[in-house]
Amino acid sequence: MKKFPIALFILSFFGVFNTADACTRVVYKGPNETVITARSMDFSMEIPANLWVFPKGIARNGEVGKNSIQWTSKYGSIIASSWDIGTSDGMNEKGMVANMLWLVESKYAPFDKDGDLKGLSVSLWAQYALDNFATVAEAVKEFEKREFVVVTDFIPGTNKYTTVHLSLSDATGDNAILEYINGQLVIHHDPSYTVMTNDPPYEEQLAISKYWRKIPGNIVLPGTNNPADRFARAAFYIDAIPQTDKTRVAVASVFSVIRNCSVPYGITTEGFPNISSTRWRVVADQKNKVYYFENVLTPNTLWVDLNKFDLSEKGAIMKLDLSGNQTYSGESSKSFKKSKPFQFQGL
Repeated sequence: MKKFPIALFILSFFGVFNTADACTRVVYKGPNETVITARSMDFSMEIPANLWVFPKGIARNGEVGKNSIQWTSKYGSIIASSWDIGTSDGMNEKGMVANMLWLVESKYAPFDKDGDLKGLSVSLWAQYALDNFATVAEAVKEFEKREFVVVTDFIPGTNKYTTVHLSLSDATGDNAILEYINGQLVIHHDPSYTVMTNDPPYEEQLAISKYWRKIPGNIVLPGTNNPADRFARAAFYIDAIPQTDKTRVAVASVFSVIRNCSVPYGITTEGFPNISSTRWRVVADQKNKVYYFENVLTPNTLWVDLNKFDLSEKGAIMKLDLSGNQTYSGESSKSFKKSKPFQFQGL
């Protein structure tokens, strides 16, 4: 019994002394191929989002100069942009989901704009996965080749150096987390990796998971906003909610989990200036290809049926403008407008 408070203190250390921006991501696996991925976007300042639908057949490059990788998108996707300079979340037509979460410990590989190694701007990391892969296994196989590196920079107009890790999940329930640790790409690939938070590196999150599996969640769960505590709550509740293939119940249940792991809006904690409010939440139904979006500053949840769009090479780029906290409710595919694509931030 004496070991419990000490161990709990050690685990809480990861969150209490880490002042990174916070996010949570969780994957639900229900019967009859029901797979749903949810994430909260927590940030220390407003992070405006718009929703975009991209058809397949778009030519892209890594936006880091002459040594950028190049590709043409194989799959259409719906994404949530951040400041309209990058993709931070999304789902493609095959049910692949990509989520970018902050990881302050990230240390990327060196990149020389005039060298031989190809590069990919971090603003396109998630989009690259959505454009090119139908499954996590396909993505991992390609990333393991390490034929290019992710290149990062400061968020324009801020002193925030972008340090993120990327989570992938697919319609089969497979999962992977990709991180740059000490200049090396580290890939964690296993269907059981259904929960992650912004910090610490995923190897340490797995240790947190192992610890909390020994403690019954219906007896005690940590309740703070720290990453280790959010991880413990998400891991317990995602297994405690109903196992069902009824879409309405499953989506509502997953929303309840990600809301439980969110940070109250406008919260301030003395001594912890960078504990970050939840700005928006996403729930992606990978079986039915429906993308739910919830801005905490609007009173409604909207959702978008990706099947209602022309995702062929002949399809148009479509945008749902969420600026100024515009409010939409229910299925909102008809509110999208044809638009020129935004410019991904590069070097």
